[in-house]
Amino acid sequence: MLGNQVPNRSGKMVDVQPPPLRSLDDFLLSSARFAVPDVRDLDRWNNRIINNLLYYQSNYLVSALGFLLLVGYFQPFQLCVGAIVVTLLFLGFVWAAENQAPIRRFRRNHPSVAVLAILLVSYLFMTVLGGVAVFLFGIAFPILMVLVHASVRLRSLKNKLENKLESIGLKRTPMGLLLEALGQEQEAGS
Repeated sequence: MLGNQVPNRSGKMVDVQPPPLRSLDDFLLSSARFAVPDVRDLDRWNNRIINNLLYYQSNYLVSALGFLLLVGYFQPFQLCVGAIVVTLLFLGFVWAAENQAPIRRFRRNHPSVAVLAILLVSYLFMTVLGGVAVFLFGIAFPILMVLVHASVRLRSLKNKLENKLESIGLKRTPMGLLLEALGQEQEAGS
């Protein structure tokens, strides 16, 4: 078995399988279709982002790792400190959201604000620690690029089918688990 076993919210073990790397043609080039999202329909925009995050998660991971390696080459210590700060704050937020009902409601109702709050607090910590440039280019810029791509990339039929498999539980992916931790599991696949 290629996937790892992890417990889901009900305690049942599920296989986590990373999806395949999508072709560059599908991800960025000729067959890719892009459009500016309708900012008046926030539910539809959120749905597009979540489903693109699920479908292109391997491509996003490779892109973010490329940025991280580049920044890590020039500033390895500060990148490690930044990664530790962001990870600890994210884990603290997830723990608080699981144990405090008001935070759980906030996370579910305002996922974008929750992610921005984590990044803002991380930025403030990095300002104190002196690694602002490393944080901005090594951590925040890849996240921004992923969110911009997920916002403007139109979904294809293959994208919709893959996301439907994820939403009915036939496949579990790392991005699906991350979205679940952010309180967005009900949106995925819709």
